[in-house]
This record gives sequence, structure tokens and C-alpha cells, in this order.
Amino acid sequence: MKNAEIRALSSEDLQNQIKTEQTNGQNMRFAHAISPLENPIRLKQARKNVARLLTELKRRENEQATNSAN
Repeated sequence: MKNAEIRALSSEDLQNQIKTEQTNGQNMRFAHAISPLENPIRLKQARKNVARLLTELKRRENEQATNSAN
């Protein structure tokens, strides 16, 4: 996912996407342990996607906390 796509998601969609990506990443790690993946770079991409999603979610939470404090 690109950052523009991530920003377009609602907070609820972000949380759902995080769970989905984490599950997919975990399944890929298990599959890779049993037999090597065709493209092991996908493991790295999955981790980065989760990090991007979590970063955007945290940014929104911080922004909301700042706005409610003012």
C-alpha cells in the first residue's frame, strides 16, 4: 500500500487492515519456515506495510489528542 492510500482509509479501516496484514505476515513466516517462499522480499514488505499503517493510526490519535486538548 502506498502512503496516499493509507491516508485515505478511515481509522476503522486502518485497524482492520493492520489485523489483516499482521495475519498475512504471520502466515507467510510459517510458510517460509516450512518451505522457502518464492519471493522472500514479501516478508519485508509485509512488515513495512504494518509499520506504515501503525504510524498513520498513531499520527491520527496524536492529532486527535492535540485537537481535544485545545
